[in-house]
Amino acid sequence: MAREATEVELKSAYRKLAMQYHPDRNPNNPEAEEKFKECSEAYAILADGDKRAAYDRFGHAGIGGSGAGGFDPSNFQDLSDIFGDFFGFSDLFGGGGRGGRRSRAQRGADLREDINLEFEEAVFGTEQTVTVRRHETCEDCHGSGAAPGKAPVTCRSCNGQGQVRYQQGFFSIARTCPTCQGTGQVITDPCSKCKGEGRVLRQKSIDAKVPAGVEDGTRIRFSGLGEGGVHGGPAGDLYVVLHVKEHPFFEREGNDLHCVVPISFAQAALGAEITVPTLEGDHVLKVPESTQSSTTLRIRGKGVPVLNSRSKGDLYVEVRVQTPAKLSKRQKELLQELEGTIRVENKPERRTLLGKVKDIFG
Repeated sequence: MAREATEVELKSAYRKLAMQYHPDRNPNNPEAEEKFKECSEAYAILADGDKRAAYDRFGHAGIGGSGAGGFDPSNFQDLSDIFGDFFGFSDLFGGGGRGGRRSRAQRGADLREDINLEFEEAVFGTEQTVTVRRHETCEDCHGSGAAPGKAPVTCRSCNGQGQVRYQQGFFSIARTCPTCQGTGQVITDPCSKCKGEGRVLRQKSIDAKVPAGVEDGTRIRFSGLGEGGVHGGPAGDLYVVLHVKEHPFFEREGNDLHCVVPISFAQAALGAEITVPTLEGDHVLKVPESTQSSTTLRIRGKGVPVLNSRSKGDLYVEVRVQTPAKLSKRQKELLQELEGTIRVENKPERRTLLGKVKDIFG
């Protein structure tokens, strides 16, 4: 490899050689183990800027003439970056990464509960009781898992270090202690109530306040109401997911509501005042004279409240002229008389750009 090789090139070359000569791939092969040791020691020098500069100037004399000056684990903190979890490098040398003693206290898991809401409940807000089955901290042992008056003792397998060491070739490999699971402590006298778990399973009722204006799929977080922590750790959170039922005729778009109301030909032509329903009661809507079918009229402030705000959306009413399905003889006579005074040329027209847009997005 060239003397000016970059750190990336150096790592790549070392990975290739180390994978080739690793003792796990060459069992009972002293020659391969020796070559693996040599390339590891060489990498220890070249990966250190000061040692590499001294070696470039003075050769082995610049580093004391003894190879890498001993096998120093601190030079290999990036081995997990080079190999990932291959050969178990994440636990090598008992150094950084995931090795070392772990705290017994762990945060509890988050929980999820789903509730169904009527359309109006989502609009105006409501309060519902949610029943949750969760683990809570044991009152007798206060989450320690040990019997009252007792305490966890130092693990004899690892002497409280949370790790045990094994010799693999010339490597000293540290693994998480299987006896204490890395905590460095074991419970010899477990709590009779929680059987040493530090937690007990209970059912709890929680009052979930749903604010006005929530939408389908909204998640509400209740901090600290999830699973109790392990061995005195903090509790997780509870997430309540809302499912809103559809309304019989209102459709919601953001904070606005939309509906369709039929009107007669006379109401559209002459104008009228019609009564339309809203979520807050009936509202008198003025239909202007000469209103065309499918015209949309807006009623301000009759939509959905904006979440955590005093403002509201609007209600949009689309009026559609309804053609009678059956006519009496007198009605037909009146319409024929009207037809004689109103002429419409039945000529094809180009669809307007607005009409095309409505078709695309409608």
